[in-house]
Amino acid sequence: MSPATNPPQPDIRQAIAPPDSAGERVDRFLAAAIGSLSRSRVKALIEAGAVSRDGTPVADPAEPVRAGARYAVVIPPPVDAAPLPQAMPLTILHEDRHLIVLDKPAGLVVHPAPGNLDGTLVNALLAHAGDDLPGIGGEKRPGIVHRLDKDTSGVMVVAKTELAHRALSEAFAARDLDREYVALAWGLPNPVAGEIEGAIGRHPTDRKRMAVLTGRDAARGKPALTRYATERAWGAGCALLRCRLATGRTHQIRVHLSQIGHPLVGDPVYLRRVPAASRTLPPETREGLLAFPRQALHAATLGFRHPATGEPLRFASPLPADMAALLALLDADAG
Repeated sequence: MSPATNPPQPDIRQAIAPPDSAGERVDRFLAAAIGSLSRSRVKALIEAGAVSRDGTPVADPAEPVRAGARYAVVIPPPVDAAPLPQAMPLTILHEDRHLIVLDKPAGLVVHPAPGNLDGTLVNALLAHAGDDLPGIGGEKRPGIVHRLDKDTSGVMVVAKTELAHRALSEAFAARDLDREYVALAWGLPNPVAGEIEGAIGRHPTDRKRMAVLTGRDAARGKPALTRYATERAWGAGCALLRCRLATGRTHQIRVHLSQIGHPLVGDPVYLRRVPAASRTLPPETREGLLAFPRQALHAATLGFRHPATGEPLRFASPLPADMAALLALLDADAG
């Protein structure tokens, strides 16, 4: 008969309120005092009856702090996340106890959703990190801070702790980071470097697409700004662009470049017809580019400050093989 295993025990954190905290909201005070929990998580624990003051349950997250009182927070063991772990190969660029930086391949969905309930990056991270996830929001799961479209490749950062998730989310919301994308677009933008600005929202008639909204529809969109620079060009047929985001809207680069008449090579959503610029390329090159099965977009670099240490970090991912092959095809015919 095998010995019984002991169930995981809750983590009890305590804090004595100093005089200068008197009158402060208790959820704000405890989030700062504990350090590893977000205010929203503390609020949820209060509402679940897991927080006490001198042995008396705290019922209201907005209750004012009483100086000298001893507060106790009972943090239950994290429950397994709904997605199941699935072992999948991952290219890890950096990992520590706070975060994981990885190079996402094209074709990998980030988060389970209808139509992609498994085989996602989240499933792979649950298998990779395993018990090394202390829990975010009460679940043993990785913290998805930002997403790349299924068929966009490149650098991503994922939080492993609640503290890292909160800090990285704030950095992305404030654009306090450095992100650069490489895009292969049809035609040659004029000017060759510039900004594209236009509110982005759901397309008024096609719910699967985003669009730059104008006129009366503009109020439904969110402000968006993309900066681009042409790195290389193959006549008037194709251009390799470096893009930086001043905002982070869904499909932003794809929508903005399509809006100015330079959709991405291979884009299945925003490339609606054979582009006129393709006629300037040799037939074999043109057919190779038109047959490319995904948007030619790659998240090349990501720089940010480490959420725990403040150390500046920067990671780069080389152009994936399929996009590199497109450039080689263009160069061969140009030569």
